[in-house]
Amino acid sequence: MSSTSSTSSTNTSHGLKDRIGRYGIWSFALRTEEPSRRGELAEAAAELEELGFRAVWLGGSSAARHAVPLLEATDALTVGTSIQSIWDYDAETSAAAFAQVDAAHPGRFVLGLGVSHAKLAEQYRRPYSALVAYLDALDAAGVPADRRVLAALGPKTLELSRDRAAGAVPYLVTAEHTAQAREILGEGPLLAPELKVVLEPDPARARAVARETLAMYLALPNYTNNFLRLGFTEDDLADGGSDRLVDAVFAWGDEAAVRDRIDTFHQAGADHVALQVVTGGPREQLPREEWRRLAYLLD
Repeated sequence: MSSTSSTSSTNTSHGLKDRIGRYGIWSFALRTEEPSRRGELAEAAAELEELGFRAVWLGGSSAARHAVPLLEATDALTVGTSIQSIWDYDAETSAAAFAQVDAAHPGRFVLGLGVSHAKLAEQYRRPYSALVAYLDALDAAGVPADRRVLAALGPKTLELSRDRAAGAVPYLVTAEHTAQAREILGEGPLLAPELKVVLEPDPARARAVARETLAMYLALPNYTNNFLRLGFTEDDLADGGSDRLVDAVFAWGDEAAVRDRIDTFHQAGADHVALQVVTGGPREQLPREEWRRLAYLLD
């Protein structure tokens, strides 16, 4: 497969762009709290590296410790959190964990941060101000701005990604959002949207699998408000999501159709696309055969 300064708008993310390449894997299943699964995850990470993927993004509110089994099992794979909720881990703890992992695996861990959602975090208050304060604390603790990224959707947080981080890792977005984000970020900062992939050519089956996954996100206003900003309507958000919405936030179909959809995100301005395979199976199940198919179609 083919492969800043914290207080200035000057962004030094080019090294990160070079390390992670154009495609990565986004996964809930590669994050675990169960010691018994470490061997399974290590084996999967090693195969992803062999397949040519240069980055893995860990779903859920992941932390530096979740990256360790994957880093230990690979030689050059970059592992990022996508994302670590600022409400779940205080900045001082995050900074100490970052330093520990970076000392063991220099340059290979990226701290992806986000404000999560009011329905998922009891402490959720003034999220933008809380994120700015969190970044201030990371600065004070010595976490480099070019080793952190933000899960930015709206314009203000995208600007923060440009000015206080290496860039943005937007989740559940469209190619149109990617183009808008690139305009806000400018050329330098990393733009690495997540994109869900259903390797199923039948439209009815593919969209049914997609809607099973989409349902939980349609209950979260941060995402639905972003869709409305992008021109979708309340009708698009009803009944599991319209075909128009599903087709905009999922790449589905045969290999050629999926490749074409991924390409639209690069054409819109993405430097890197974090691909989340969706099968309709349990979230903790590793879709290793589908990852192999992705590697082949991206070759």
